[in-house]
Amino acid sequence: MAHADHVEVPGDPHPSEPSALIEYILQRFHEVHRRQLPELIHLAGKVEAVHADHPAAPHGLTVLLQQMLSEMLDHMGKEESVLFPMLARGGSPFVVHPIRVMMSEHDEHARRLEQLLTLTRQATPPDNACSTWVQLCAETRQFVEDLQDHIRLENDVLFPQFDPSLPQERVGIK
Repeated sequence: MAHADHVEVPGDPHPSEPSALIEYILQRFHEVHRRQLPELIHLAGKVEAVHADHPAAPHGLTVLLQQMLSEMLDHMGKEESVLFPMLARGGSPFVVHPIRVMMSEHDEHARRLEQLLTLTRQATPPDNACSTWVQLCAETRQFVEDLQDHIRLENDVLFPQFDPSLPQERVGIK
């Protein structure tokens, strides 16, 4: 199957050849999410504890982030142990089902991001927020952007190379 040399993600160039793209995803996203979520959980716990009486406090945020961490570790583990090795070896007709499962889980991750943004008021700290709350919101915004880019890269660039029923991304077209 022919591959473009490079497909652009705004502000973040990446390879499009499957093996190189998989390695990029592992380093740029999987490793990063494994650091981001525990830090967000730590910050959320502090903000929820210290500001429990504040009307804008993100009540339930720590629990949501813990759920997201658990779901994402499970999801990334399946990609790393099953799907990505299959794709790196060139794929097969049998990869369509695992790809569809991963895409369905991506939809669930997107729903969780909506919940996250709702709880954090679109990752916007209240006026006069403490530095921890400001940091929580900044890191939440970064996590949301990273996870959205991660999902788009897999759904729109990697997976269509192995599932002909998915639309192919075109260079320069979003």
